[in-house]
Amino acid sequence: MAYQKVNVPKLSDAIVEQLETRILDGVLKPGDRLPPERQLAEEFGVSRPSLREAIQRLVSRGLLISRQGGGTWVTDRLETAFSDPWEALLHRHGELHEDLLEFRRVLEGTVARHAALRATDADLLRLDQCAEALREAYAGGDLARQAQADVTFHQAVGEASHNVLFAHVMSSLLAMLQRHVKDNIANLFAVGEVSGALLAQHLAIWAAIRARDPDAAQRAAEEHLDFVADTLVDLEREAERQERALRRLEGAS
Repeated sequence: MAYQKVNVPKLSDAIVEQLETRILDGVLKPGDRLPPERQLAEEFGVSRPSLREAIQRLVSRGLLISRQGGGTWVTDRLETAFSDPWEALLHRHGELHEDLLEFRRVLEGTVARHAALRATDADLLRLDQCAEALREAYAGGDLARQAQADVTFHQAVGEASHNVLFAHVMSSLLAMLQRHVKDNIANLFAVGEVSGALLAQHLAIWAAIRARDPDAAQRAAEEHLDFVADTLVDLEREAERQERALRRLEGAS
């Protein structure tokens, strides 16, 4: 009687799968440092050579980077692979900003809907913490802190959707926008009544997800992006009026 061969997976394959899953799920984020080799080998219950082999494979895939004597870190490749080409194009073609906001409206509305349907108790607890951080940041009036709290909140909503593609595309977009925050969102934070409206909109998204109301969550996210788009247009028009008036003043003098 012939028996089929039993294929036993290599230990390094199992380690690669677990680390990749942690990266995809956002447990390991860009910039996170892995525990020391000895500690990580003990956690997985494997030998250090098997661990090294797995890490080297993830390094070759661009998901990890190892520094001689400096440990192993998670790269931002999943985010920058999308954002890098678009970031340069957005900088050169201002008309693309409208398309970006339209894309964000569709994406974030859908993400908020899924978050309301799928958020776990742990997700809701994290969103509670993000909502409190938003309140504190807006109360303090620190634009950089407000921008960071805004990004962290939207990332938490993305992760609460439990769709890894949604979460990573959102993270990529938000990181790109944060690098150019002076060109967009910071302008909104700087205006008192607009700043207050933004806080209320974020809290509306949070409340709808917490209430597990997908329709309300999607509507709140879409209304937030509509408000951002309309306000940025208003600010751009005001800047054009100011520039036109200055040119007239210079011409008259």
